[in-house]
Amino acid sequence: MSDFGGFSDESIRRYGRQIILPEIGGKGQRRLLESKVLLVGAGGLGTPNALYLAAAGIGTIGIIDDDVVEISNLHRQVIHGTKDLGIPKVESARETMSDINPDVNIVIYKERITSENAMEIIREYDLVVDGCDSFATRYLVNDACVLLGKPDVYGSVFRFEGQVSLFVPGEGPCYRCIFPEPPPAGMVPSCQEAGVLGLLPGVVGLIQATEAVKRLLGIGTTLKNRLLLYDALAMDFRYVNTRRDVGCPVCGDNPEITELIDYEEFCDVHF
Repeated sequence: MSDFGGFSDESIRRYGRQIILPEIGGKGQRRLLESKVLLVGAGGLGTPNALYLAAAGIGTIGIIDDDVVEISNLHRQVIHGTKDLGIPKVESARETMSDINPDVNIVIYKERITSENAMEIIREYDLVVDGCDSFATRYLVNDACVLLGKPDVYGSVFRFEGQVSLFVPGEGPCYRCIFPEPPPAGMVPSCQEAGVLGLLPGVVGLIQATEAVKRLLGIGTTLKNRLLLYDALAMDFRYVNTRRDVGCPVCGDNPEITELIDYEEFCDVHF
């Protein structure tokens, strides 16, 4: 019972089933309560991350998103409800997360992450969970995390398929090592154009949240140096081994990108 020392009775009741896990214990739970995680996006992938990271006891969770709740979001973004239509997603998310766990400090940014604000915001966090649906934003988040030395838990969804990986600067590849350039125009339609199974972001987002907790605690085998490919129709999980590209323009041996660039322009150049 010594692992419960220093916790209030309420905290013991809230986190007890997690604390009794030998891999976590009281020390691990305190580490989670002291951790700071930034969620980029309060949509399909941000939803399960926000819900479960708050429930797990991550002490500070930041959420950045400039969108409002629309009825088309509700089949997959379950942190929001019909009553939240028209409300900024970050405000709706904060309300639900606070109800789940009032211990958590929730910092909201009702804005889009850009080259102008990314470094200042990400610098304050221990780890970033990337739940965006824009190639420009993925490259932006990746580059900022590499420049700041922050782990980046990447996730994406498309129709019935999802991907997850953990990028840790100095310990393996970054997003650019695997995807050096954005796809050509028309190659990858948006979810609005192609559709997405509403349950898919839940699975992918929970895998992201699990990777985040494992990285913060230093336990288990993570997806660092591996890309997880999930096919919901086939119920198939596959892994692709990944490695750092020594010629990568941001994390390679002779990096060309030493500060954030115009990512909309970078992606448009290839369209």
